[in-house]
Amino acid sequence: MNLRLATPDDAEALLGIYSHYVKNTAITFEYDVPSVEEFRGRIENTLKKYPYLVAEEDGKAVGYAYAGAFKARAAYDHSIETSIYVSKDSRRTGVGSLLLDRLEAELKKMNILNVNACISVPDGDEDEYLTFDSVRFHEKKGYKLVGTFHRCGYKFGRWYNMVWMEKMIGEHVSPAPDVVPYPEV
Repeated sequence: MNLRLATPDDAEALLGIYSHYVKNTAITFEYDVPSVEEFRGRIENTLKKYPYLVAEEDGKAVGYAYAGAFKARAAYDHSIETSIYVSKDSRRTGVGSLLLDRLEAELKKMNILNVNACISVPDGDEDEYLTFDSVRFHEKKGYKLVGTFHRCGYKFGRWYNMVWMEKMIGEHVSPAPDVVPYPEV
């Protein structure tokens, strides 16, 4: 397994992974698969400040993870939101754990302290579009549930909840250390 920094040229391969989740799951609340150009722009924008990682096996992308702003206000700079997507054929192989571990290590270098995950979950029982697997994964990685938004997402003719999970990856001291943009790490 090779983990590396993504480039805009990875857009088509990573979109190939993501499109499955858009079309077949409620893991993302996006309804339409973005264009390759739009996805390329998302990668470029993320890389201006945060890490965007790709996992490759035998030269083929099998997963990716990135960080983004938790909130736009400066007071939130030490907190970020993570996203992880693993190809449907590579689930439960350890790819997600490798990506998240490396992402957290890179975020620590930036002086990020709080890592947050916004996860869609069923409003009741699991269904063919959504399970609690992501919550269980994050729990195993040390994340704690901090809140639930009820029936806030609508996809495939049904309502879904959203949960927030968090993990502290650094010490909260005063004065707080400056956050270093990822390109400068």
